[in-house]
Amino acid sequence: MKNTLESAKALDRVDPLADYRGRFHFPPDTVYLCGHSLGLQPRSVAGKVVEELEDWQRLAVSGHRGARRPWAPYHELLADKAARVVGATPLEVVHMNTLTVNVHLLMVSFYQPTPARHKILIEKNAFPSDRYAVESQIRWHGLDPADSLIEADNSEDVEAILEREGDAVALVWVGGVNYYSGEAFRMKEVAELGRDRGAFVGFDLAHAAGNLPLALHDWNVDCAAWCTYKYMNAGPGAVGGAFIHERHAARTDLPRFSGWWGHDKQTRFEMGPEFVPIPGAEGWQLSNPPILSLAPVLASLEMFDEVGMDALRTKSLEVTGYFETLVRDELEGRVDILTPTDPSRRGAQLSLRVRARDGRTVFDAISAKGIVCDWREPDVIRAAPAPLYNGFEDVYRLVHALDEAI
Repeated sequence: MKNTLESAKALDRVDPLADYRGRFHFPPDTVYLCGHSLGLQPRSVAGKVVEELEDWQRLAVSGHRGARRPWAPYHELLADKAARVVGATPLEVVHMNTLTVNVHLLMVSFYQPTPARHKILIEKNAFPSDRYAVESQIRWHGLDPADSLIEADNSEDVEAILEREGDAVALVWVGGVNYYSGEAFRMKEVAELGRDRGAFVGFDLAHAAGNLPLALHDWNVDCAAWCTYKYMNAGPGAVGGAFIHERHAARTDLPRFSGWWGHDKQTRFEMGPEFVPIPGAEGWQLSNPPILSLAPVLASLEMFDEVGMDALRTKSLEVTGYFETLVRDELEGRVDILTPTDPSRRGAQLSLRVRARDGRTVFDAISAKGIVCDWREPDVIRAAPAPLYNGFEDVYRLVHALDEAI
């Protein structure tokens, strides 16, 4: 089939998930391919939030038990659905705080340096917040990042470093999908090798949750954290998610920062002085959940639960594969794709480097035409056709705009 607008529209007409596009709000006059940075708003979000506002107005404090979705156990409504997105059991997941706060809380428990085992292994070009968090945790323990921080180029390098010096690694903490290159790390293999070398293994899933099928429980990952405002479409600054494997569910020997919402539910309101953690990920909660912020997460998770990650991944492979083909056919020699060509090593995102002229000028030109991607210094345009609401025509229009701008 020729690379034409009509051929792209024909592919959209036979897309089994095409109707979901109408369940999102789009900025007017745009081609939106920036779900890797901020997902679009589901149309069901407003109703969910308004219901909570109405219950607050109508019930005040009684809403904790009497709201349509009672507030005290509200976060429990999300557990089953979130578990299916990340491949976990409901015991292992909780929504709380935001991403970097959860990263720190997990490192309190899973970074326990000793003189012999004190290093944290991360990927190069990790999202800056992860690097800042890791370095500050190392310093908090009185150590020097120059001695205790190791950087790996990619999944294979992570594995090589673990083979070579794994006995000194206390924690492996890498992104499930690297934010800059779009590379999907070999999480199963990394988790297995890290455990074999005696390290805890955790993942930042900010660019993986809702993008790739995950199996955190079966991979025996120790812990993970993710935001819900990218592929999960829960709104700017949305409440994040955390995973802690069930083998740690009842451990009281792991250090943690404690708060009353992580206390045993049966005795929480006795207000006793001794902290008794809830078994599972809920035991890492600090404060009662922000209901108005959890409502959009619930609305989004309901849609993910309806579609399923397998169907989303099938469409993602097709659309991103089409995206790659168009770039190679139409922009050969002018644009390089930094993201791995192996579909199993990437999600929806492709990271593009313009060779033919200044990349920032090209990015500004396509932005002026209503193409919404994003720019990452020094020279990368990132674009991600999110399968819930993007299609083949979106990708065609981006590549056509790049062609004209170059």
